[in-house]
Amino acid sequence: MSGREYTLRELMTVVAARQMEDNKAVAVGTGLPLAAAMLAQKTHAPNLLIVFEAGGVAPQLPTLPISVGDSRTIHKALMCTTLIDIMDMMRRGYIDYAFLGGAQIDKYGNLNSTMIGDNYEQPKVRFPGSGGANDFGSLAWETMIIMDRHGPRRFVENVDFITTPGYLDGPGSREGWGLSPGTGPSRVVTDLCLFDFHPETKIMRLKALHPGITEEDVKKATGFEIEVASSIETNTPPTAEDLRILHEVIDPTGRIFPKK
Repeated sequence: MSGREYTLRELMTVVAARQMEDNKAVAVGTGLPLAAAMLAQKTHAPNLLIVFEAGGVAPQLPTLPISVGDSRTIHKALMCTTLIDIMDMMRRGYIDYAFLGGAQIDKYGNLNSTMIGDNYEQPKVRFPGSGGANDFGSLAWETMIIMDRHGPRRFVENVDFITTPGYLDGPGSREGWGLSPGTGPSRVVTDLCLFDFHPETKIMRLKALHPGITEEDVKKATGFEIEVASSIETNTPPTAEDLRILHEVIDPTGRIFPKK
């Protein structure tokens, strides 16, 4: 990315934002997923409804909140409710997108944000755990995922722990465990590319490459065999207006997009 006028983090956020459509509802946590949702709302999707786990529904976000309970998540909101009500909205089918991240992901989009190792009681590494991530990935119609540092230690054949279900063991697995038909992961944005999922095999599929990245780069960085779309696109870099919004409107203090 040397010589580019944008960072990988900015590019990932912009690519993620472009996956969201207007007149949809998205449940987000914090960090890049929220920045992407805010950018979408301030560019091509002004009627995107943002929902927070802690209860904020459709706030007019002045700047990027630091947590799902930050007071900004209820600033001029349509409703301030509870976690139970948010999960009920998902169960009733009102939330189109959940936007998540994780420490590990496998070819079926199963996410691990719990632990590394084969012993739950004595893991090699302990992560924060699910929070609302399991509910989000189980109940929303689509799960969008952001994974930075794309490499074989994070993109693994089998995650060490399934915190958030993707397509589990493949076609039909979600439904077999009682999750609604037609739900599951739809996009994965990394610092190399954009994936979707093959409609039949449910395996992660290379859809678009970031500028300067090759198909071989992605395959070498991935610990499982991926599907490849018949025509691979190239992700369009952030525009000057995208970058202005990220730095001046969404994150003016430079908390996740450092000032240049």
